[in-house]
Amino acid sequence: MRKLPVIFAAAIASAIVSFAATRSPKGDISRNIDIFTSIYKVLQTNYVDSIDADKSMNTAIGAMLNEIDPYTEYISEADQDEFMTISTGEYGGIGSYIGERDGKVYVTEPREGSPSHKVGLKPGDVFVKIDGDSLKGLHSSDISKLLKGQAGTKVAVTVHRPYTEDSILSFDITREKIELDPVPYYGVVKGDIGYIQLTTFNEKTFEKTRDALLDLKSRPEVKSIVLDLRGNGGGLLESAVQVVGLFVPKGTEVVRTRGKGLLNEKIYKTTHKPVDTEIPLAVIVNGGSASAAEIVTGALQDLDRAVIVGERSFGKGLVQSTRQLPYNGLLKVTIAKYYIPSGRLIQAIDYSHRNPDGTVARIPDSLTTVWHTANGREVRDGGGITPDVKVEYPEGNRLVYNIVRDNWSFDFANRYAATHDSVPAPEVFEVTDTIFNEFKRFIDPDRFKYDRTCEVILEQLEKASETEGYLNPQVQAQLDSLKVTLKHDLDHDLDQNRKTISEYLASEILQRYYYNRGAIIEALKHDADLDTAAAVLGDRSRYKEILSPKVKK
Repeated sequence: MRKLPVIFAAAIASAIVSFAATRSPKGDISRNIDIFTSIYKVLQTNYVDSIDADKSMNTAIGAMLNEIDPYTEYISEADQDEFMTISTGEYGGIGSYIGERDGKVYVTEPREGSPSHKVGLKPGDVFVKIDGDSLKGLHSSDISKLLKGQAGTKVAVTVHRPYTEDSILSFDITREKIELDPVPYYGVVKGDIGYIQLTTFNEKTFEKTRDALLDLKSRPEVKSIVLDLRGNGGGLLESAVQVVGLFVPKGTEVVRTRGKGLLNEKIYKTTHKPVDTEIPLAVIVNGGSASAAEIVTGALQDLDRAVIVGERSFGKGLVQSTRQLPYNGLLKVTIAKYYIPSGRLIQAIDYSHRNPDGTVARIPDSLTTVWHTANGREVRDGGGITPDVKVEYPEGNRLVYNIVRDNWSFDFANRYAATHDSVPAPEVFEVTDTIFNEFKRFIDPDRFKYDRTCEVILEQLEKASETEGYLNPQVQAQLDSLKVTLKHDLDHDLDQNRKTISEYLASEILQRYYYNRGAIIEALKHDADLDTAAAVLGDRSRYKEILSPKVKK
């Protein structure tokens, strides 16, 4: 019995030594702080021009933190509003997404039910004045700050509205507490699938997801569930644990974090009674699914509770916490790494090992380690969550890219909404011949930035032929013939890509009438990830086979 305290004391001593070994010697810290302080004092006293104290110190802090990882950052008092919005999911403002182009800031989408929606702001409205002051020279970040404020206060907004006769409009808007809904849409898709889109993990995520799940399960037609975590950059770790708890037994380990020192480990288990531990479940992810989204995805995969569909997730396995600093500053600092139930770390980049030029790279697949799920399936660490079922996507189309990038579809939808009072419901709406031909006429060929790929390649081929001595009259004639044959015709190319273009047009138009919900419903009509998930969930034998270990023959 006397040996136990001795062993325990030895373990503590070992942990303390290990913890101390991860820190720089006190003498080094003190010396370098003195050197930095002295340099700064000399510069302030002797440099020929004045030095902006805040700017220079922020630059120094930023350079130091950039050497660590991109997630450890200093947040000044002036910049804390956005940080608090992300974590709490709410802010005071008018509830409108804004964008910037050509030196102008405009409304991209008023949130449904928000103050901006209630007074009648519309996509495309360009901000001209706020509270009577000109906005010339201001950027979207500046205008965002002007629009935000205490709930109940008023802000006067003047905008220019394109495609209307009364183009200068003024609105008196009363700010409200705007809640960022982490579940912007849920519903029944493909006849019998309960679909939940989850965009962030904040303080409201668990409650919203649970309510959506309960509602869907109350519908007799729902036979399975899809969680859509594409583009979900993460958020609160505790929120992720709670969401996993909706689908696994109470007391199940979801994740553990390990920080500095052997004793700095914390295990997170589910604490609520689950909603359903049996209903077939699929999770859709992509390269934008990160952090807390990967905890949910990885835990459900490791526990063999869900089939993962899509593409490999981002690979962020680092945990941040905030520390209060003098003068109301905050330091968001990486304090630990997280490990999901199989024991694997899914961090894709090791920031402690940099290349000689300071860059970092993803951990190569050849250096990853095999782990095993609860059922014994092989999974790997070191690079995000690899889906159980990968989805192949078609190559991107440059014509469609240019249409979206240069706001042709956005602007056309604004004009269309200005001349049409209503459109059919999102479930049945389609881009008719009339709408598509109207869009084709809307595009100005002289202003359309068109990537004429074939013509560029032919020009390069002609130059190469000349350089290498092959450009004789016969070759020139063949090239000239190809130039005529392969000359781009914008009208023809628009028709050739009508299907894909129409999908973007429909989404933009429906957003004008049914807001974000309409755009989501339209996108789900032709969603390769959702189609793949539906196919897996609809084939129960395949679903069970995916979640079972592969038997080696």
